[in-house]
Amino acid sequence: MYSKPASQQYYLGIDGGGSKTLAILVDGDGQERGRGIAGSSNYAAVGLEPALASIHSAVEQATQTLGPISIQSAWLGLAGLDRPEDHTTLFPHLRSLATIVRLSNDAELLLSALDNAVGVAIIAGTGSIALGRDAHDAKARAGGWGHVMGDEGSGYELGRRALQAAARAADGRGEPTLLLDLILQHWQLEQADAMIGVVYPDDDKAEIARLSSCVFQASGQGDAIARSLIEEAAAELALAALTVSKALDLPTELPLALGGGLLLHEPDLRERLLQHIHQQRATGQVVIVEHPALSAARAMIHLATSS
Repeated sequence: MYSKPASQQYYLGIDGGGSKTLAILVDGDGQERGRGIAGSSNYAAVGLEPALASIHSAVEQATQTLGPISIQSAWLGLAGLDRPEDHTTLFPHLRSLATIVRLSNDAELLLSALDNAVGVAIIAGTGSIALGRDAHDAKARAGGWGHVMGDEGSGYELGRRALQAAARAADGRGEPTLLLDLILQHWQLEQADAMIGVVYPDDDKAEIARLSSCVFQASGQGDAIARSLIEEAAAELALAALTVSKALDLPTELPLALGGGLLLHEPDLRERLLQHIHQQRATGQVVIVEHPALSAARAMIHLATSS
C-alpha cells in the first residue's frame, strides 16, 4: 500500500505512545507532507492487533492526500518495544511500510534531536522512561517498567496517586485536598463513591493519566498534596535520568531531550525536573521535543544521504 514506485522519495516517522500514535511524512527536503493520528500503539498494553491497527491508521492518514508513493525509510519509535522478542513480534507486520524500516523504543526518537544523538532522553506521558546513548553507541535505560512495576513520574502515576489522595480525603483518612472535587468535576460525578464505577470496569490507563491535569490545577490553587505529588514525580524522573547518565560515558554537561505530554505541557514539572538534575550535575543542550516523529523522519533522511 505504501511502497508503489514514484519519483519523489518520502520518509516516515512514527511516535507511538501509551495514549496516541502520531505519524509524520516528509519529503527528501525534510518538509512535512502529511500526518496522521490514532490510538495507542503500545502493544504490551493494548495488544498486538489494536497496536497495529493504530499504526496503519496513522500512516494511511499521513499518506492519503498524496496517492501512491514510495516511502524510502521509516522509523517507528514505540512505547513497550524494549526487548529483542518485541522486535521479532512486530517487525514482520511492519516491514512493508517502507524500503527500510527501523524499530525502536519511543525514547530513542528524542535522542535523535540531540547533537550526535548523545545524551539522555526523558519521556513523561502516560508512561515514563529515561534512555541514554554515549558517543560509542552504548545505551542505558531506567524506568519504563509499566504501570504495575513502575512508570514513576508519569501521567498514569500522578493520576493514580491523585485518586488515592481523593479516596483518603473522602473517607477522612487523609488530609482534605482539592483533588477530590476536581476529579469529581473532571468525570462529572456527584459523589465520591461513583469514582469506583469509572476506575475499575475498563482499567483505562490513558483515562487515569488524564487525571494528572487535576494535579497541576490543584497545585496552582495552592493544594499541598498536589504540590507534593508533582515534586515527587520530578524527583523520580531526575533520578532515572541521573542513573542513566552514571551508566554511560556522557559529557560533563549533560545533554537532555525532554518529551511526552507532561513534560511538553506542564512547565512546572519540567522546571522542577531540571532543578533536581542541576543539584547533582550541570546540563548542556536541553531540547524540548514537541514532535519526535518529525525528528525521526528527518533523521532517516540524514541516514540515507550519509550512507
